[in-house]
Amino acid sequence: MRRKSIEIEGVTHGQTPIPQGARLGPFVFSSAIAGVDPTTKQIPPDPSRQVELAFQNVAAFMRNAGGTPDDIIKMTVYVDDDDMRALVNEEWIKMFPDPASRPARHAICGPLRQGARVQLEIIAVIAQEV
Repeated sequence: MRRKSIEIEGVTHGQTPIPQGARLGPFVFSSAIAGVDPTTKQIPPDPSRQVELAFQNVAAFMRNAGGTPDDIIKMTVYVDDDDMRALVNEEWIKMFPDPASRPARHAICGPLRQGARVQLEIIAVIAQEV
C-alpha cells in the first residue's frame, strides 16, 4: 500500500481537500491538529480546553494511523501567545509522562486562524507488522 490519508471523526479541515494527515509505510505526518471539539466541530473559547482537545485529537489521529502517541518522534507546537506554553506542558506531561521517553518538540509563537490558540503537528514512525 502506498500513501493513506488519515482523518479524525468530527475534526477536519472543513471544505478544503486537505487530509488531517497521511501515512506512507511506517511514516506518519499530520497536518495542523487544533483543539476542535469532535462533538460540536467547534473550537471552544477556553484556552485550557483547546489544549486538552488538541492532545486528545492527536491521540485519536494516532489510533486512526494504526499507532499510539508512543510512536510520535517529533511534535511541533504552534501557539498564539507564549503564555500558552504552560497549558501545553500540562498536557504534554500527561501524554508523555516518562522524561526519558519523550519526542522532540519545537514551539512556534504567532497568529493562528479561526479562534485557535494552539495547533499541533506530529511526525511518527509506526513499526511495520511482521
